[in-house]
Amino acid sequence: MAPSKAGAAAAPFEKEERVLCFHHDMLYEAKILDSRPTENGQSFQYRIHYKGWKNTWDDWVPQDRVRKFTEENKDLAAQLHQQMKALQQKAPKSASKRGGRANGSDFSSARGSEERHVAAQGGRGPRRNRDYDLEPEQEFHSRPSIKIPLPDHIKAILVDDWENVTKNQQLVPLPHTTPVSVILKAYRDSESPKRQAGSASADILEEFVAGLKEYFNRSLGRLLLYRFERAQYLEVFDLWASDKPEFAGKTPSDTYGAEHLCRLIVSLPELIAQTNMDQQSVNRLREEVTKLTNFISRNATKYFVSEYETPSQDYIDQARS
Repeated sequence: MAPSKAGAAAAPFEKEERVLCFHHDMLYEAKILDSRPTENGQSFQYRIHYKGWKNTWDDWVPQDRVRKFTEENKDLAAQLHQQMKALQQKAPKSASKRGGRANGSDFSSARGSEERHVAAQGGRGPRRNRDYDLEPEQEFHSRPSIKIPLPDHIKAILVDDWENVTKNQQLVPLPHTTPVSVILKAYRDSESPKRQAGSASADILEEFVAGLKEYFNRSLGRLLLYRFERAQYLEVFDLWASDKPEFAGKTPSDTYGAEHLCRLIVSLPELIAQTNMDQQSVNRLREEVTKLTNFISRNATKYFVSEYETPSQDYIDQARS
């Protein structure tokens, strides 16, 4: 009988190796105590000891909860901890869940809401520290279940975006110079070399990029537009069915750019809360989204428009009506 895949290959993590491991929504420093192949032989399980925790918290965890102790993953862990602290500081003790759903983002989604900027105007928050403290065990159950860290730079851009559209009555020029489809392809090309070909992590990257692109195409007209942009969207919608080269046969992800993609990202916590995703899937999605937002932030000058356009008076009158 041919050996199983897990038996043929060495475990990705070694005994006594220093790692980072997800526990609920957070990443913690940990140590590998032992490993064993899964029943189907396709992966491994690891017995984990969390640094600073009692041995009673030692546990067997699936491989996809464990991360290498790299600078990139340490940054991710620090962002998650900093985001959790910021949310706890901002949320009043009497805060309730809106409509039975936890609001785990600094922004609310709302259908093209003019109020998306409100939470972003609460300041840029404390400077992120590379070092992070261990969260007390008793605080686990009081945390929001869904949190997506957002770089302060992106928050500031989104506030400016809201002001440009709703206050200054300007529009993002379309088609965008760097549309969403180009951004997602660039992110995938940048991230792929960091993942082993054929691995679960590589497959997840492909699924994430394809899924986010599809979701953007489906949600743009319903969720991501401010009222002043709707007339522009109707014009573009007609152009997609025309023979005009810049628009013919295109989709929202081929036409709109980082501004609207980031509006979708800040809406994800509330949208995810309405799904049946399990906690492990939410953890993985949040990790992928965090890496994407950091990638967009690093390339902000290339991906966001430098100037918004002022539409004609006829357009303004139509938008107001």
